[in-house]
Amino acid sequence: MILNRFQKPEAHLEGLQVSVGIRPDFVPLREPVVRQRYLELGKQHGITFPSMAAGSILNRIPLKSEPQSAVYVIDAVEAAAVLRSSCILIAFFGNGDLRLRDSMGEFRDLSDGPFNTYELDAPGVTRVVEALRQIAPRAEDAGIILGLENTLTALQNLEILDRVGSPIVQVYYDVGNSTAYGYDVPGEIRLLGNDRICEMHIKETLSLDDPNTPILNGPEAGGVDFEGVASACLDIGFDKWYILETSGRKDQFLDDTQANVAFVKEHFSF
Repeated sequence: MILNRFQKPEAHLEGLQVSVGIRPDFVPLREPVVRQRYLELGKQHGITFPSMAAGSILNRIPLKSEPQSAVYVIDAVEAAAVLRSSCILIAFFGNGDLRLRDSMGEFRDLSDGPFNTYELDAPGVTRVVEALRQIAPRAEDAGIILGLENTLTALQNLEILDRVGSPIVQVYYDVGNSTAYGYDVPGEIRLLGNDRICEMHIKETLSLDDPNTPILNGPEAGGVDFEGVASACLDIGFDKWYILETSGRKDQFLDDTQANVAFVKEHFSF
C-alpha cells in the first residue's frame, strides 16, 4: 500500500504498488488486457501505480543464479512502462539472499562495531551485477528505475551500484528490514542520499519472521527509530514515495491503514 502527501477517501491512500506476478505460471501483467484494466480502474478511482514489484517470484527464482529470472525483471519493466510507474522493486530474499551462508546455513557477521555487516555471496553478487548490466539499457530506454531491495548494508549496495555503472539502478530501502538486520538505518539513508533511493518501505518489524506488524509505532512496535528515519529523510531532501508495507488486524484493516497513513503524514510531511 502506498502513500504520498495527499489524502483520498476511505483508506487515504493515493496509489498502489502492484506485483507483476508471483510464480512462473502466474504473471498476469504480461497480458495487455490486464494492464489496460489496471489503467481503467486507476482512472476510475483516482489511483496511480508508482511502482511495480518483482518480489516473491524472484525470491523463488533468484537473479543471482537462475537465467530465466531476468525475463521476470524485463516483464516488470514493460508492465511498469504501461502503468506509468517510475520504478520496479527487484527483491533478493529467500533463495535470492546475497549474503553468504556457512556450512550450517548461518550468515557470517563480519562487524566489529555496534552495527552488523554480513559477508557477501561474491559469485551471486557478480551474477546479479552482470544481469543488471544487460537489463539496465532496457530500463533506461523505458525510463524505469531498477530498485534493489535486499539484505545488505547501504555501503554494500553502493558498491553493487557502482559495479553496474548505471544511474537507473538504485536502492529500494526498507526501514523495517534494515532495523531487523542490525543496520544503522538513519546513517544508511544519509549515506545513500536522495539520488540513490528510489522508494522507501515504511513498516515495523518484530523479527524477520514477522515483518507486517499492523500498527506503526504501536504497542507491538519492533524498534524502528522513526524519528531518526524522518530526520535523515529531511536531511537528504527525500522526495520519493513512502510505501506502507503493512497489513491490518482482522476486521480492522481500514482503521489500521488510516492510522498508519496518519502516522506517516505526521512524521514525514516536510
